[in-house]
Amino acid sequence: MSRALETVRHAATRALYRYVGHRRCFGTFERGNFKVVDEKDVSYFKQLLGAGSVVYQNAFDLEAYNRDWLGKYRGNSSLVLKPKSTDEVSHVLSYCHEHSIALAPQGGNTGLVGGSVPVFDEVVLSMSRMNSIHAFDEISGVVECDAGCVLEDIDQFLLQKGYTVPLDLGAKGSCQIGGNVATNAGGLRFLRYGSLHGSVLGLEVVLPSGEVLDQNTSVRKDNTGYDLKQLFIGSEGTLGVITKVALMCPQEPKSIHLCYLACPTFSLVTEVLKLAKKELGEILAAFEYLDQESVDIAVDTLSLRNPLGINDERMYYIVLETRGSHHDHDAEKVEQFLELCMSKGVVSDGTIAQDATQSKAIWELRESVTEALRVKGATYKYDVSVPIYQMDDVVQETRERLRNQPDCLVVGYGHVADNNLHLNISVPKYSDAIRDMLEPWIYAKVTSLGGSISAEHGIGQMKSAALAQTKPKNALHLMRDLKKTIDPKGIMNPYKIFTTL
Repeated sequence: MSRALETVRHAATRALYRYVGHRRCFGTFERGNFKVVDEKDVSYFKQLLGAGSVVYQNAFDLEAYNRDWLGKYRGNSSLVLKPKSTDEVSHVLSYCHEHSIALAPQGGNTGLVGGSVPVFDEVVLSMSRMNSIHAFDEISGVVECDAGCVLEDIDQFLLQKGYTVPLDLGAKGSCQIGGNVATNAGGLRFLRYGSLHGSVLGLEVVLPSGEVLDQNTSVRKDNTGYDLKQLFIGSEGTLGVITKVALMCPQEPKSIHLCYLACPTFSLVTEVLKLAKKELGEILAAFEYLDQESVDIAVDTLSLRNPLGINDERMYYIVLETRGSHHDHDAEKVEQFLELCMSKGVVSDGTIAQDATQSKAIWELRESVTEALRVKGATYKYDVSVPIYQMDDVVQETRERLRNQPDCLVVGYGHVADNNLHLNISVPKYSDAIRDMLEPWIYAKVTSLGGSISAEHGIGQMKSAALAQTKPKNALHLMRDLKKTIDPKGIMNPYKIFTTL
């Protein structure tokens, strides 16, 4: 193909994707000056990876990679690559770097901010075939595995060894550990085990040039200069491709107790949290809340059951879990804690799961809210951090803001002990009108409270414009400088985190 014809084709593609991308993603992105993949490129990748590891111009097979699971974001990639080794990833990135081909790394594609799908025609790099567990140290509890390992598969492997993963997510059956690390996923066990910044001991990363950066140590202490792996935790695939992970895992608890409680007001939820921290201390593992609307939509849409039955009054519900090593000791502490809550009048009703079946039903109710919202229709999802005592205020202000919108349901739930509110707005379909009522208002509101516009889901393409308005300018400049230094051609997951460089 002549250079002139290639230039014309590139310009036409760029204009088309600018329109389609804006229309589908409500974005304001302009396609970067990246090469449009052609038959010569595809031929190289087939020779490198094998024809079975390349999906090209097959609309049906490409659909799952181009669209996020909520149906909110859709890209236009014509090519998916499925490497099976770090060496193959290295060769792919080296070629793409040389030819200025943009890439979108993708794990389980369970993200909620459009970070794992292409915006335009970026080549999707699926990590699903890199799914081996390489080693486990039964003394230190460190597991070393490929980035494409599904989180639940790792957990099942560890449970056989008497250990468990330090994070638990609703999407654990399909999300991959590389994606978890790349987004610094939080989840239900954050209160007990903390951030992946602490649990991840080592990483192997392929840089945009194709160079392999081996930081995959399994020791807990390594104080030898800059801790480079931390740059890639939460980087959302914009600095390189995570290929291997060394993860420090806790032992499986011998004693787990789960409570489901009801409070008439959100302020009483905060009182219960204070009591739980004081009375349960070291065994407190999770403290989640759901407002009445969250519980109702899960019960009504998915035919689930509220463990406390139907209540005529509006309630806030708490899912509280303890994890310890001595069943009788923990059971006594939990019972005394509940008695104290009842005597102080901070809890109006509650139950303790008596077996695994009841525990599973309670957690299913909590984890099914997102699925219930998806089934109901389109959802605007805002994962934010705010001071705990103001979490419900944000929900109520959002309801007031949208009160005249028909068929609009606002629900609030989340990891209350972590300051993490999941604010969800359910509507029949996505529209510019509803979005403009929510954005940038919600981001300005959260920032004014001293919070964060992203607690655990990342920035992706959804919040890149908001990040530019809420992050300190010098911090943004430093982030951009790091991006330009590590990825000078900007081929790694473009349009994510930054609208432009």
